[in-house]
Amino acid sequence: MLEMLADPQIWIAFATLTALELVLGIDNIIFISILVDKLPIERREVARRIGLFGAMFMRIGLLMTLAWIVGMTAPLFTVLGQDISGRDLVLILGGLFLLWKSVGEIHQTIEGEEEGATAGGAVKATFGAIILQIMVIDIVFSLDSIITAVGMVREVGVMIAAVIASVALMMLFAGPIGRFVSANPTIKMLALAFLVVIGVVLIADGFGYHMPKGYIYTAMAFSLLVELLNMKMRKHHGRRSQ
Repeated sequence: MLEMLADPQIWIAFATLTALELVLGIDNIIFISILVDKLPIERREVARRIGLFGAMFMRIGLLMTLAWIVGMTAPLFTVLGQDISGRDLVLILGGLFLLWKSVGEIHQTIEGEEEGATAGGAVKATFGAIILQIMVIDIVFSLDSIITAVGMVREVGVMIAAVIASVALMMLFAGPIGRFVSANPTIKMLALAFLVVIGVVLIADGFGYHMPKGYIYTAMAFSLLVELLNMKMRKHHGRRSQ
């Protein structure tokens, strides 16, 4: 144990995996933030923490069954000449679920159904339903990140430590991010568009068409920067018109 702690390669692997888990957790944080927005304000933080804790335990649980995870990459059947493994099936179903939820949320936001329900004092989604949906998408995001981690590091202890550290950091920022998304409708729409893209990427990945997420995150970061500038400009013009 002491030899591992004294090994600089272990610390490099830990830092790399923690950063990887944080990056791969961005879409998870956004998904959780949009889902918990359907709950009463006093219950949102609890649901957010349960969702992130669920993601952490899901990933640690998957790390403890590495042989099964590796086995999920073996082909189960073939569709149009493309081998489909257990991992591919999870990614395809998860991508379809994410598309369904994101497009539904966009429709509600445009039609104003969600705002009307909130104004009337009724909350459509129950606490249990929200947690269940968070856990479903956690499985997809956890599987994807764990398979990536297995290809980088062989020490399970390092992987678990990186997962715990990344979730602790995500909990630190998830609240402010969630409140910011909830308070700004244009940012929420941008986040939903991001989730639609992630859903399409998951489906494509399941069918063997790998698209590096780095490109998607860069495009979304640029879009976010442009929208933040627009918000600042609107705020400035609002002050001048008063």
